[in-house]
Amino acid sequence: MRYNINKGVTTLIAGSVLSCLAVGVAQAASLQEIKDSGSVKIAVANEIPYGYMDMSGEAKGAGPDVIRHIMNEMGVDDIEWVTTNFSSLIPGLQANRFDIAAAEMAVLPDRCQQVIYSEPNSSYGEGLLVKEGNPKDLHAFSDFVDGDAKVAIMAGADQLDMLQALGVPQDNMVTISSNADAISTVSTGRADAYAATSLTVSELADKSGDVESAGDFKDPVIDGEEVRSWGAFAFNSDNTELRDAVNQALEKYKQTDAWREALMGYGFSQADVDGSSHHTTEELCTADS
Repeated sequence: MRYNINKGVTTLIAGSVLSCLAVGVAQAASLQEIKDSGSVKIAVANEIPYGYMDMSGEAKGAGPDVIRHIMNEMGVDDIEWVTTNFSSLIPGLQANRFDIAAAEMAVLPDRCQQVIYSEPNSSYGEGLLVKEGNPKDLHAFSDFVDGDAKVAIMAGADQLDMLQALGVPQDNMVTISSNADAISTVSTGRADAYAATSLTVSELADKSGDVESAGDFKDPVIDGEEVRSWGAFAFNSDNTELRDAVNQALEKYKQTDAWREALMGYGFSQADVDGSSHHTTEELCTADS
């Protein structure tokens, strides 16, 4: 069973409560309301290749492509895409600013207490973005436990919990607001590396010659288990009917070549695709600490 890496997201709770108080007691749009209107609001966090808006304003990525197919199957053709920071996804769902988060957000026990998830749509491992030439010879999250090398992480991302579990000192961590800041943070030396999923790191490395993916990267091992994440669609906790309908359609879609091609077209490996079904959401939500 995968290690429970969830402590970092608890800071979202207080902000979420305040957000909910500010908007009163509004209820999430029900499945029937979404079907009747033929419209739905879906959020992405502008993370390639998980969920993002391209230059033409079209939603792309593993999450949007799959949820778009599912919505079409449900007769919902009008999708309003909402772009927000990753750390705002859970508060946004709780405050009913959108109906679904299609950001391939990792299913973690603490998050499961704040929102509900579909069954996994993807799985993915970790990586490090480093300066060209990797001058500090960094190849693992554990390389930041000793010494003065600094690693950047995105606010709200579960890499924080991995680093804390490995014993990386707070002074060796730098928090940034989004992936868009990662290249400049590493290339200017504000941090020596950026910790993110392997897919995100690869995508960022392709954008600039000043950075690269750390070669010979060693996946973090915590409590004897190699860490892997499982991404899924997230919903307001009151929206079980919508979640269940998405699950029903997702189960059918995952049996098709079209689903596999959708994910692999964004760089997911065969292992990532096959691994998406290795754990259920219930297992991931109740993972032992």
